[in-house]
Amino acid sequence: MKHIRRFVAALLLLAGPLAAADLSGQLGIQTWTLRNMDFDQVVAFAKKQGITNLQVIAKHIDPNSPREEYMKKKAVLDANGLRAYTFGVAGTSLDKAQNRKLFQFAKDMGISLIIVEPGDFAIFDNLEELAKEFDIRVAIHNHGIRSLYGNPLVVRTLLKHRDPRIGVCMDAGWITSTGMKPAAVFRDYQGRVFDIHLKDKKVEKTQGDDVAMDTLIGEGQGQLTDLFAELRKANWTGILSIETDSDAFARSPEEFVSKAKAYVAANGH
Repeated sequence: MKHIRRFVAALLLLAGPLAAADLSGQLGIQTWTLRNMDFDQVVAFAKKQGITNLQVIAKHIDPNSPREEYMKKKAVLDANGLRAYTFGVAGTSLDKAQNRKLFQFAKDMGISLIIVEPGDFAIFDNLEELAKEFDIRVAIHNHGIRSLYGNPLVVRTLLKHRDPRIGVCMDAGWITSTGMKPAAVFRDYQGRVFDIHLKDKKVEKTQGDDVAMDTLIGEGQGQLTDLFAELRKANWTGILSIETDSDAFARSPEEFVSKAKAYVAANGH
């Protein structure tokens, strides 16, 4: 038996370490990045880039449009091997009936996750009810530190007593803008991160407020390789949705998206 164990150990040494998951297979695109394009251009762009997972905004697929209209767009996505895996950041209301339309839209589109950033904490009462009813997850997006959800401690407190279908869409760029590290924030959320906006920022100190500016993915202060390591360690199965707030990158998104893909391919395994 001892000889067998030694033989197996030797084989493992020869084989080298087991390959880690490649995060390139979990890439998507937030179509805010493609905000200067119409729906058909977004479809063509995604196909050219080989990205099948789209996080769509209302400009490209409007949940308040007639059902026939958005279902035609779903058919176009299906025909092109694409999917709207989520919608957001979605407007929400204290009016549960209004929010129900959003969840019905998601169900019709085959969307299992809705990204939100409610203007009132009380809205989560009816969002939680609808999440349970439709069995559709809801993820809280964060903007800068001054937004309602800019401080992860606030979000963790909010989630503490909510249904497990309520979680987080963690915007790595806006986390970076606060001086926090996306890897640490992901870890602190303890499994409640459903979606990630793959974004990088550089913060410049001024005499007034600090200024956070978008960079190419991997060229900012987000230490994204550390985030990737945490994702692999957690066997995270969500989507890294490439996004930029920069109008300059959005005017010419080909280079921005191509370099984001290359960065993940080089560092995401």
